[in-house]
This record gives sequence, structure tokens and C-alpha cells, in this order.
Amino acid sequence: MKQFWKVMNTIYEKTMLGIFIVALLVVIYAFYDTWYIFDHANDSSLLKFRPNRVNAAEIEDSPITSDMVAWITIDGTNIDYPVMQGTNNSQYLNLDPYGNFSLSGSIFLDSRNSADFTDQYSIIYGHHMEYGVMFGALDDFLNEDYLKSHTTGELLIGRDGKTVYKLELFYAMTTDAKEEKVFDPEHVDELRQFLEAQGFDRDNRIVCLSTCAGGASTTRTAVFAYILED
Repeated sequence: MKQFWKVMNTIYEKTMLGIFIVALLVVIYAFYDTWYIFDHANDSSLLKFRPNRVNAAEIEDSPITSDMVAWITIDGTNIDYPVMQGTNNSQYLNLDPYGNFSLSGSIFLDSRNSADFTDQYSIIYGHHMEYGVMFGALDDFLNEDYLKSHTTGELLIGRDGKTVYKLELFYAMTTDAKEEKVFDPEHVDELRQFLEAQGFDRDNRIVCLSTCAGGASTTRTAVFAYILED
């Protein structure tokens, strides 16, 4: 009987040790995965391909795919990224600007919009990442004082960035992901009526920057900006 319990204790100890090792490996992987996603999203090496920082030859040799349609910068934030556009709005959810799989995805223009931002209303999407990375920075614009002190940005059109538009950020809100007047470019008239009711009635073209509102999968943060032409 003593031998039996000795064997059972040995089996128990080895089983518990195995469970502990597996749990430890899961925790280590979780930390690594979180770090990898954040590090990939915060890849500053992209900045060397920003159109007005490189010459024409470097733009031609850029490893960023031909799906790049613009570059967006919002002053005073971490938003300084190429804007991609896929054949649908799922393509760049998990592809980086080089066309490689990435859980952090890319900043991308709605597939229904014109790539040159000549539409009256354009929508740009990005994942909500911690520490203001990707479009995680949009959260701060829900604070009215912050918005008033961060109203400027720039949109460089095309891979060469020869067309430059200034951006004037003017309004931010949270809304349902299925709100058509916000997330369907064809409902621009309804959107303008809504914004006019909030006191914004200029006829400039508008671009919306959108991301998930924290952990709420059906809620979005939307920040609106006027596209200014010289």
C-alpha cells in the first residue's frame, strides 16, 4: 500500500509540475505576443518612407506596397503613417504596409472612397492600440480641451506625396459601428446635416478617422477633419 501511494504521489508531483510548466509557457507566450503586436504597430522604420522625407528614387524603391494611397500625420500625436487601400475593408485589418500578416494591421482608406481623396467624405480606419499607437491616439480627442489644442495635421496624397492637404480637426464622438451617416460615404448629406446641428457647417471636404472605442466591439470613436486646399 505504501508503495502504491508513493507511486501516486510521484505521478501527482510530475503532473502538477507539467501543468505549471505549461501555464508558465502560456504566460510567456502571452507577454511575447503582446510585445510583438505593440512593437510591430510602433515600427518607426516606416517613417523613412514618408514621401516628403525621401527622394524620388527612394520612393520608387519603397517596400511599402502599391496599395499605399496617402500618408497621414496628426500633429502632436503618434499618428504618422502610410494610408493603404484594399479591394475591401477587411484586407488591411491584418496586413502591414509591406503586405505581410500583422495583427496590428495598417491604417487604411475605405475601399469605397476615391484614392485621391476627392470625395466629399472619406473614411480612414485603424486599429485601437495601447499608448496612442496606430489609432489608439484618437481616444484623447474625445476630450474637448485636447481637441482644441490638437487641430492640425497633413495628408500627403499618393506615393510621391506631391499633392499636400492640410487637415483641420474639429469634432470627435463615439458612435455605433453600423451608423450609416458616419460609416457609409454615400450618406454624406446626412452627415453634413448632423454636423451642422453641432455647429459645423463649412462646405470643405471631410475625412473621418475611426477606430474601436476601447474594448467595445460595436462602438467606434470617430474624429472628423476638414480637408483644406491652398
